Amino acid sequence: MTTEELKPIGEDASLLLVDDDEPFLRRLARAMEKRGFAPEMAGSVAAGKAIATARPPAYAVVDLRLDDGNGLDVVETIRDKRPDARIVVLTGYGAIATAVAAVKLGAADYLSKPADANDITAALLAMPDELPPPPENPMSADRVRWEHIQRVYELCDRNVSETARRLNMHRRTLQRILAKRSPK
Repeated sequence: MTTEELKPIGEDASLLLVDDDEPFLRRLARAMEKRGFAPEMAGSVAAGKAIATARPPAYAVVDLRLDDGNGLDVVETIRDKRPDARIVVLTGYGAIATAVAAVKLGAADYLSKPADANDITAALLAMPDELPPPPENPMSADRVRWEHIQRVYELCDRNVSETARRLNMHRRTLQRILAKRSPK
């Protein structure tokens, strides 16, 4: 996406970053600051909601799954306090249902991790009536499958037998998949 297709950041460049992965949060804050934003970081749902209530940001990047709850609660708080805010939801566990929920609550876009600062900036600054460009480096089919299996495994409280049953997969096959490293 070229700079002509992006709307300008504007006078209010406040950006709320909510993620419980502290190294990622710091890297993203530095990268977004270089792009003209004024980032403020939060490592939890509670901290994100407190900042959104006290100083509603013009832009926000919120992780979906946080240690203390669901990032969609932060999205909802931002929407209540500042309806014109541009919000991007990030997640390592991409699913259609959560993407729909994020957009219904007012997120401008939904990106799968790992998303780089350029993708996030493009999503934040894209015109509201335009579709964002396709990702430069989309996840491979093997990676999407692995992410889905990991998500179901986490939702089943890391119970291999229950996960295998829900995925209609043999338990030993699932154990071999879980023992391997994630595909690129």
